[in-house]
Amino acid sequence: MTDVVVITGGSRGIGAATAVLFARRGWAVCVGYRTSAAAALEVVAACEEIGAGAVAAPLDVASAESVASFFVMADTLGPISALVNNAGIVDRRSRVDEMSAPRLQRMFSVNSVGPFLCAGEAVRRMSTRYGGAGGAIVNVSSAASRLGSPGQYVDYAASKGAIDTMTLGLAREVASEGIRVNAVRPGLIETGIHATGGEPDRVQRLEHEIPMQRGGRSDEVANAIAWLCSAEASYVTGALVDVSGGR
Repeated sequence: MTDVVVITGGSRGIGAATAVLFARRGWAVCVGYRTSAAAALEVVAACEEIGAGAVAAPLDVASAESVASFFVMADTLGPISALVNNAGIVDRRSRVDEMSAPRLQRMFSVNSVGPFLCAGEAVRRMSTRYGGAGGAIVNVSSAASRLGSPGQYVDYAASKGAIDTMTLGLAREVASEGIRVNAVRPGLIETGIHATGGEPDRVQRLEHEIPMQRGGRSDEVANAIAWLCSAEASYVTGALVDVSGGR
């Protein structure tokens, strides 16, 4: 039976690279996207060209109804074996005393509440408690969760800090139910997310602060995610894996 992976925010950047990597390894892939249907379909086409089963479906991770519908679509590929909680947002540089309530609510709804909702759907499918065969969850956090991002976006850093804590707690909660839960914490990675925050050149501007003296690539994060979902990581749960070039 083919393993099935669900990837939120799978139409670009780390999510897209992860989808294609899983397809190369023989997994079927369900790609979640918020607005970029065309980009998501390109990812699906790339997976299908490799020979993997793949579907794309709209997903607003902040909506319980949307999350439930998305997982029903994922079920059409077969029993789910892994969830990659990748969907996330940033906002413009801002001090905490300049942040509005709507900004904060949106940040935590997408970056913190969303992964909880998706994890709940995945656990109800994979846990032996519910008759599942087990599986893996990998949360995409950020190095910002331990750096704090002062003067930039403390709200984003805090929303990812919540994911670190969720990873630790959920890992221990479902360890006896056949599910491993881990997180990757990317550093400065060359993706389009920086442009959405108004800083398309952010990686180049800050790469001198990285011990390896360069930004990371989406595929480098995808490799860590795939390993955490693989049998090679069968005794790894509750781990927070930095993919940050030493920063």
